[in-house]
Amino acid sequence: MRTGVSGKINELHCRSEIFLKNSIFDLPGSQDSGMTATSAAFLKKRNMVNLPHLNKGDLIALVAPAKAIAADLVLEAKDFFELHGFRVEIGEFAMGHHHYFSGTDSERTIDFQQAIDNPDVKAIVCVRGGYGCVRILDRLNWAAMLRDPKWIVGFSDITIFHQRMQRFGLPSLHATMPLNYAENSQEALYTMLDALRGKPEDFLLASAPENKTGEAEGQLIGGNLSILYSLLGTDDQPDYSETILFIEDLAEPLYQIDRMFYAFAKAGILDRIRGLIVGGMTQLKDSEIPFGQTYQEIIREHFTYRNIPVAFDFPAGHIDDNRALLLGANVRFTVSGSAVTLAYL
Repeated sequence: MRTGVSGKINELHCRSEIFLKNSIFDLPGSQDSGMTATSAAFLKKRNMVNLPHLNKGDLIALVAPAKAIAADLVLEAKDFFELHGFRVEIGEFAMGHHHYFSGTDSERTIDFQQAIDNPDVKAIVCVRGGYGCVRILDRLNWAAMLRDPKWIVGFSDITIFHQRMQRFGLPSLHATMPLNYAENSQEALYTMLDALRGKPEDFLLASAPENKTGEAEGQLIGGNLSILYSLLGTDDQPDYSETILFIEDLAEPLYQIDRMFYAFAKAGILDRIRGLIVGGMTQLKDSEIPFGQTYQEIIREHFTYRNIPVAFDFPAGHIDDNRALLLGANVRFTVSGSAVTLAYL
């Protein structure tokens, strides 16, 4: 039903304005209730907040903030979480269709806003990516998230929301989504559940031959490379200083990988990070006249004179074995000739 959507949007925004006036934005030195430079700077300086882990009986919201998804996959996800002891609510428009999207921008905003504003919801699970999150990002009012933080779970286009959470000093979960549950490995599904329950799993992996050895500590950030690239120079570009950057991507031309890394280099980002984790680089395409390098060679070339650890083939991204990563957490990242470890501190 699309009747009354505009009214719902206005109601939600009015309610959120009340949150803003009585929320975390009312800080010493802040003279108004919006996302001012003062409040944004304060949030940037904050240490990452530890979000409450989920317990049996907690409520999870399933929302579709981007591309449309088959209804049966959403219902199967509901069954999956209920099987593991959680309550589940499905957004009103999560199983809808509006051209490419699950709903109009206003409808998708309503679902996500209600999940943010509902104090009983402890985690917002995005059912798929695709494209569309950026269209609703700045329609949302985040005051309730700041007052009562909760998990956002997903990957790919959901990287848009991960970067907004990073901006707020809040962790989020880069993990598989209901679109992929049927094909996912057990590790992908259960590292997601374990992370939500407060027990994120460390990684111990065999080292790939293209890796660059070293050890570093820092805050784990990142997500989909193309989305991170699209946010360069925007108010949602994260502070990459002293971080461990994770990237993954899907169906990009090899020359585009090179182009994006040159953009990151020219923005000074490659000189600021302490380590690079490369996850699934899935279904990459060569040009009609071959580019002449593998994606590993392209990326390694950008770190010839940068002395940081680099690991390829990390089990996260557009792959079946898409294991959960706790973005915003402090980690120790070690790459040797035989092993790769990523340990939460």
